[in-house]
Amino acid sequence: MARPTITDVRSLSDAQIVEQIDGVRRELFDLRFQQATRRLEHPHRFKEARIKLAHLLTVQEERQRSTVAS
Repeated sequence: MARPTITDVRSLSDAQIVEQIDGVRRELFDLRFQQATRRLEHPHRFKEARIKLAHLLTVQEERQRSTVAS
């Protein structure tokens, strides 16, 4: 699975970003639960989810700062 770039995230609306942040956080929770119960099959998904969450939070913060500065 190709990792989405930050430009893909910037094209999303604010509501979509919030929705995806919630989804990625839920995915990370599920991955940690699978790891704790020793049922984790794809440990590389941790890194992918963390990077995606970082992209989403970065774009969200940029948008918040630009609306405050305006």
